[in-house]
Amino acid sequence: MTEPVLITDRLELYRPQAGDLAGLSALIAPDAVRRHLGNRPPSLADSFARLARNAGSWALHGYGTFVVRERGKPDIIGNCGLFHSWRGFDAFNDVVEAGWIIAEQAWGRGYATEAMEAALGWFDRQHGACRTVALIAPDNRASHAVAARLGFVAFGEDVLEDHSMILLERGR
Repeated sequence: MTEPVLITDRLELYRPQAGDLAGLSALIAPDAVRRHLGNRPPSLADSFARLARNAGSWALHGYGTFVVRERGKPDIIGNCGLFHSWRGFDAFNDVVEAGWIIAEQAWGRGYATEAMEAALGWFDRQHGACRTVALIAPDNRASHAVAARLGFVAFGEDVLEDHSMILLERGR
């Protein structure tokens, strides 16, 4: 494991490494975590593809999502940050997208907000503040609350992989 890139009061955020594959796969394995991510059981190949896309965002654009751990602990409890996306609809093509996934056992502790505040602050300092988008399932109340705390506002709705999604943005 490399040194953390960002440290908050309770969390350490790292750039993902190849050795994180098993932990990131375990993060999205529970049905409750995947419920708002398309709810398709992930294969190791799916987890590898997600890790590779994130590595590509870091390599091509200088930012991506972070692996999140509680300070001083080895287990991955989240994957949060900003990445370069191309979702297939105009509002999300070739833009900075924010996203957060927190392990089920860590829900309700404010970790998503804490990690994303650190990631957004880092991004704004390193790359300059800009329009950032997010998409959230309509019934994912917890993520909508995080988005509101981070300054995201809804601007539309679209369908991604046969699932209705609320489109949000900040910094327009």
